[in-house]
Amino acid sequence: MPPSAPATSAPIVEASTKWVPAAGGCSGSVPETTAERWRHWLLSLAAGHRNDGLLASMLASQCVGLGAMPDYLGLRPEAFNQLIAYHFPALRQTALAQPQRPLDPERTDERDELVRLLLKGSDNGPGNGTSDDKPSQQPELSASYSNLQPSLQQRWMAEIIATGCMGSDHLWQDLGLWNRAELSRLMEQNFPAVAQKNVHDMKWKRFLYKQLCETEGIYTCRSPSCEVCVDYHACFGPEN
Repeated sequence: MPPSAPATSAPIVEASTKWVPAAGGCSGSVPETTAERWRHWLLSLAAGHRNDGLLASMLASQCVGLGAMPDYLGLRPEAFNQLIAYHFPALRQTALAQPQRPLDPERTDERDELVRLLLKGSDNGPGNGTSDDKPSQQPELSASYSNLQPSLQQRWMAEIIATGCMGSDHLWQDLGLWNRAELSRLMEQNFPAVAQKNVHDMKWKRFLYKQLCETEGIYTCRSPSCEVCVDYHACFGPEN
């Protein structure tokens, strides 16, 4: 469980009680605004799609200052609004504090290459075209979201993961996920073709950059095999 930390701007403090921001006209008081409570509150507003829980973890972490994600999880504001409306339709946009951390413009090309790597071959891959990829036909969403393509969730998640790779810690920590298992589930649910290549359970950030280098024809590792490499634990050690 992430450590308790104060939210940056959204909660309203009254006496000794912090208030969870209003959603759909409702708000609830809690003893303290921890990441766990933020996540529980977000899940209470979830639409029931895959990625709801993973996004709740990321957003909860961001709201209390954990992780390394920039504003809007690295998405364009309009894409972030779509993501929230799809996964948490009752959530008011103003309820989520943004860390005022912009994307690094000097790493745009690197991020775009990672997005392309994740999306490569995904159009016909497993997990596409399922009913869970399609927005629920709620009255407030049907007019705007009935024409969303099945791969839109993958596009969102590819951009979020690639943005997380710009951080300096383990990828799951930079994303604001709560453990490595959540990151593995994210990869398996959204990019199974890529995830299945990680047969030796390499650390995800190193694995993605290794895949990127191989795709570009760049081979920087001179070890004949991972098992005899002196840096083995840097690639395969525990991610805590």
